[in-house]
Amino acid sequence: MRVFVAIDLPDEIRGELERLQEYLPVGRAVPSDNLHLTLSFLGDQSEVACEDAHEALSDVHAKPFDLRLSGLGTFGKKAPQVIYADVERCEELIELERKITRKLRSAGVQFQKRRFRPHVTIARLSKMFSTDGLAQVQSFLATQAEFRGSQFQVREFHFYCSTLTPDQARHEVLATYDLSKPEIDLF
Repeated sequence: MRVFVAIDLPDEIRGELERLQEYLPVGRAVPSDNLHLTLSFLGDQSEVACEDAHEALSDVHAKPFDLRLSGLGTFGKKAPQVIYADVERCEELIELERKITRKLRSAGVQFQKRRFRPHVTIARLSKMFSTDGLAQVQSFLATQAEFRGSQFQVREFHFYCSTLTPDQARHEVLATYDLSKPEIDLF
């Protein structure tokens, strides 16, 4: 299974991002149901590894905390491939990601660790990107530079399975972890 750990977004925040996506000049907007903030991408894992991951994640506890999306950016080495909403610096979020990584590693779950850059992907761009398309993305980023979402509270995080289809990825919640409660149901 292709799995990841993420924070789901409240409907209000999804609505703010959907309104922002209406102004995208190029690219493919991420469907509202797929908007999330990834804490750890585990990639393809066996059922046993998923069970180990669930056990490890069940032992992650933290106090709820507030987050805010603010600003936009792109990822891509030679040309932008993703447009994202940035996340205001939040020490509690950084510590939650560290706790998750430590618990998964100590449970023996193998995955590629990347530098944590909290963001919400709002659009994917074609690899065949024209100069005109680049100018349109830069203009979009400039006109939306002041984007600042509403503050929201993070009370839980989720373990997701992602199924790739020709149209888009489909995400299914496998388990939900309340930051302050240890009782969790899997699958």
